[in-house]
Amino acid sequence: MLTTPVCHLLGIEAPVVCAAFGPWDEVDLAAAVCRAGGLGSLGTALRSAPELREQWARLRELTDRPFAINHTTRPLDEDAFRVTLEERPVAISFHLAVAPDLVARAHDAGILWIQQVSDARQAEEALGAGADVLVAQGGEAGGQGGDVATMVMVPQVVDMAGEVPVVAAGGIADGRGLAAALTLGAQGVLMGTRFLASEEMSVSRAWKDRIVASSATDAVKAVGSERILPPFNRPGSSGVPRVLRTPLVDALREHPERVDPAETVPRVLAAIRSGGGDEYLPFSGQSVALVHEILPAGEIVRRTVREAEAALALAVRAYTPSRPAGPPESGADAPLAPASSDL
Repeated sequence: MLTTPVCHLLGIEAPVVCAAFGPWDEVDLAAAVCRAGGLGSLGTALRSAPELREQWARLRELTDRPFAINHTTRPLDEDAFRVTLEERPVAISFHLAVAPDLVARAHDAGILWIQQVSDARQAEEALGAGADVLVAQGGEAGGQGGDVATMVMVPQVVDMAGEVPVVAAGGIADGRGLAAALTLGAQGVLMGTRFLASEEMSVSRAWKDRIVASSATDAVKAVGSERILPPFNRPGSSGVPRVLRTPLVDALREHPERVDPAETVPRVLAAIRSGGGDEYLPFSGQSVALVHEILPAGEIVRRTVREAEAALALAVRAYTPSRPAGPPESGADAPLAPASSDL
């Protein structure tokens, strides 16, 4: 299987990370990704410490492979972070801000830190804080992020990161995206939208079907969503969600004053807690245009790796100049060496 140095760091086999989906239950999804050799993730939003412990126990019953636990600053729940340190996952993933004090606490507990960044400023802060892995997230991504495109973000962050491995995110849903990320200098990919449309993910079938049926332009920034989303509680936090359009999304964008938080927020939270919420804020990235079927998560991981290997091999064949038979050449004009499966 195609592997990279970040795989060795995280104890995984495939350079594929599944995004964390905040409050939605993704234990079965995370387990399937882990069993297939990738890194599964679990979110913590809106969940109490006992609920989180129960989820983590279920995951450990399903797999003994490494996984990550995600936190954000919308808001950061200190109790949830404390029990995460006690749980000691292989890594804590974090986004929407950089928190050096939390990085230090994780390292003191022997936990790696995966920091998602959406611009160069955040990348610089994350490197200064000692992050072990950077996720360079382009604005095409679903969920909450920035505006810089993945094709710009990834090489920019790679150039800044030095020896710190970079994982690409945003607009990636198949092996061609993984191959492209590797050629840009990343060591793997993080995919969210592709895994939302998996058999194991606990969201509604209607949400998955919308992902399969949608085009890239259907996934829009949820302008005005700060009116109903939890507030940030850490300095430097930023991020606007990308979602599929709904009546609520349109109302927040066009007539935010007509959306009453006191009435809307409890209704949305109740739907999310019951596994729904797609009728309000169906988080999805522009990679919906690349998702054509609902698949088992393990197959998504394996297919992504196979496609990446094929794409890399095709690129080498297509762009290696033809040479007449003769002795091997050396120097700048020598043909490219065959691609290695151990990048």
